[in-house]
Amino acid sequence: MRVFSEGAQTLNVLFDACCAKFKTAPSLGMAMGTSWSYEELHQRVMAVASRLQQEGVKKGDRLAILAENSPSWGLAWLAIVRLGAIAVPVLPEMPEGDVQHILQEMKVKAVFTTRRQFDKLISIAENLHGPVFTFDDFREKLETLKTIPFSEYVSEALATFKGEKTDFPPVEEEDVASIIYTSGTSGYSKAVMLTHRNFTMNACSASGLAILPERSTWLSILPMSHTYEFTCGFLLPMIFGARVAYIDKLPTPAVLQKLCRYEKPTVIFAVPLILEKIYKKKVQPEMEKGLMRLACSIGMLRRMISRRIGKKILAFFGGKLVFMGVGGAKMNPDVEKFFYEANFPYLIGYGMTEAAPLIAGGPLFDPAIGVGSTGRPIPGVEVRIENASPQTGIGEIMARGENVMQGYYDDLESSREALPDGWLRTGDVGRFDEKGNLYVTGRLKNVIVMPNGENVYPEAIEHKIETFSLVAEVLVLEHEGQLEAWAFPDYEQLESEHPGMSGEEQRALVKKGLETLRREVNEQLSRTSHLVHIYEKSEPFIKTATMKIKRYLYDDMTMRREEQG
Repeated sequence: MRVFSEGAQTLNVLFDACCAKFKTAPSLGMAMGTSWSYEELHQRVMAVASRLQQEGVKKGDRLAILAENSPSWGLAWLAIVRLGAIAVPVLPEMPEGDVQHILQEMKVKAVFTTRRQFDKLISIAENLHGPVFTFDDFREKLETLKTIPFSEYVSEALATFKGEKTDFPPVEEEDVASIIYTSGTSGYSKAVMLTHRNFTMNACSASGLAILPERSTWLSILPMSHTYEFTCGFLLPMIFGARVAYIDKLPTPAVLQKLCRYEKPTVIFAVPLILEKIYKKKVQPEMEKGLMRLACSIGMLRRMISRRIGKKILAFFGGKLVFMGVGGAKMNPDVEKFFYEANFPYLIGYGMTEAAPLIAGGPLFDPAIGVGSTGRPIPGVEVRIENASPQTGIGEIMARGENVMQGYYDDLESSREALPDGWLRTGDVGRFDEKGNLYVTGRLKNVIVMPNGENVYPEAIEHKIETFSLVAEVLVLEHEGQLEAWAFPDYEQLESEHPGMSGEEQRALVKKGLETLRREVNEQLSRTSHLVHIYEKSEPFIKTATMKIKRYLYDDMTMRREEQG
């Protein structure tokens, strides 16, 4: 699927081509609300870009977007890059200190935000030297920080623009379009510089992974500040002339069901946690009932049952779903096995911010792709395994292609470490199978070396534990040469199964359940990988935007202090 020919391309060229092709089709809107047409979106982008230019925004300037998803978010981003300026999206969940560090380090010319995020700006007001636009039209008249309602700004820009010929600076494909701060599991946040070409290459390559209908509805449930949702849930739907519907609530099962019933989306991009929750709440209880449990132990019957339940899940998502992209973290193999047997239209992708983000994935419904694989490298991306083990074929995943970042902002040393000889060092470990499918085993930094020299990948053990309904989240750690796990129970599930239970009764039930779970999991592991303890964690783990646990915040001693304190 292409809307423009190969060659030198920028995001502006891509956007112009999509708007010309799908002029009258709806583009961006809130779920259960109205949408701008592509022609109306294009007119607004040009008008806002023109006004920003008149007010002094120049090529190379940096403008931040600190806000929840909305059509205005996309409009602002497109207007920024139209001028050759650089968009700096900031995750709304970032703590105040991190937000302030980013805005001051970037020396931003303007900030686009909402009332919900505004308090994070107050203490650095004197260091913000440009306007603060509010997508929700929130007004604040502090002496040091005044707001401009964005809808008014857009209306005024349209009134003065009137489709006149623009004189914007030339924008090249190697110009930086966005600087995105990582929020990964390994700690220190880095500022990734992604070019126009990085984004357009990645979006166009991704558009060939599935045959999707044009002018359909895509439901956006992940933060646009993350490259996964931005490329796959914002740029990619433009290529198909789709309408993107944004939600203004957390995507809980109840919220999703209501919105999907109304919108009937054809495409959704999600993180594994969403499907894993649906599996635990709606699938597992049904498949473990009496005779059903026995039937599911027989391959043919299990597949028939999975397909019947799969149809109910498609109905849950509105009944029109033809594609669900799943990425941002590794999916539990048992959960994926069900969705595979259910013939559910999912595609597992693998990537990272530094690759804009997609490295491998699909194509959809390819029978050569097995459960647990992320598919093959996408067109235009090369992947190799560095220092592969002769026994397992597992080594560090390296990637190269036009989607790979220009480097880290103002950090030559880290850039050289991440891009030796032009190959991106992902920090993930994995292997290829004989069909060329990539399997991601875990993070290089997470590998636990046991006293006998065996490498243990904690993620594999965690996935086994997470299949038990008792556990919501889990982390496997090493303690004095042995393995133990910390599990946050699914208290909501416990309460529904045992209403009115006292706190003491609950603790006893959890303790007994975790010990039973430990014995069952150990039966599936090599002796050197056995867990000696599974402890209850009373609070959820801190997670990234794609719902991966921030492992660097937790080690053996930290966990003990946290639970004892």
